[in-house]
Amino acid sequence: MTSTYGELRAQLATLTTEAFRPELADIDRLPTLEIARTMNAEDETVPAAVAAQLPAIAAAIDGTAERMSRGGRLIYAGAGTAGRLGVLDASECPPTFNTDPSEVLGLIAGGPTAMVKAVEGAEDSKELAAADLDGLQLTADDTVVGISASGRTPYAIGAVEHARALGALTIGLSCNADSALAAAAEHGIEVVTGPELLTGSTRLKAGTAQKLVLNMISTITMIRLGKTYGNLMVDVRASNDKLRARSRRIVALATGASDEEIESALEATDGEVKNAILVILGDVDAATAATLLSRTSGHLRAALTTPRKP
Repeated sequence: MTSTYGELRAQLATLTTEAFRPELADIDRLPTLEIARTMNAEDETVPAAVAAQLPAIAAAIDGTAERMSRGGRLIYAGAGTAGRLGVLDASECPPTFNTDPSEVLGLIAGGPTAMVKAVEGAEDSKELAAADLDGLQLTADDTVVGISASGRTPYAIGAVEHARALGALTIGLSCNADSALAAAAEHGIEVVTGPELLTGSTRLKAGTAQKLVLNMISTITMIRLGKTYGNLMVDVRASNDKLRARSRRIVALATGASDEEIESALEATDGEVKNAILVILGDVDAATAATLLSRTSGHLRAALTTPRKP
């Protein structure tokens, strides 16, 4: 056991995310405002680290969108903070893009309990990741994104290795260079954010970087799939008063129509924003709008230029 911990300790010592910063050794003695300024300055370095990986991120997104256009799913897999960020991103897709809950999924080592409480040993098991993916009946049309700040977490690596063996598209998102996770995946994304303000606390800069990249993966994939019209969320699911008001605002911004026209179009289309916009801009009835969107796989811009057929 001592030997195992010694090996892991030596491994962690090689990771930039685990590096100790002597210049911050007295940070607990500083005034609160000075600590906040220091932390804010650290956070300002994250976007540049993400920018360095944009070509790799874009290639991963194009592959993801292509698979999802064939009916595949986007599946995040990680442990601890990384797993929670994946679950968060997945859970926000249904209300934002009207995706089915089964289309974008988040797996966290240890299951739902691990969202709020650490599950001992779960992140150390590649086999657990494989079993979790098998429970989803993974297919070659799916995309699996392994997320790990260190790039060495067995659960994330195991998920990517198992998914790749089954023919799924794989993406490895880490915050260290030359990571085992990136090497295991078809698309490796290594956002090197450097040592943390608190030694090894990768919920800080590394977590911020992961959130930014996951935002890109899900959002741009949905743009590619026609879930937006320009920068408008035309597939938004109006499940509460705020979203119902937003739906009307989106239709207004897209069409410039009067309140009366907007209410009429939304009523005719059962509240479907994209369909209502097509009814107004395309001057068609609700049934025709639905047919046109079906023909164009839900792409509103394409539906607006598709010839009307009987």
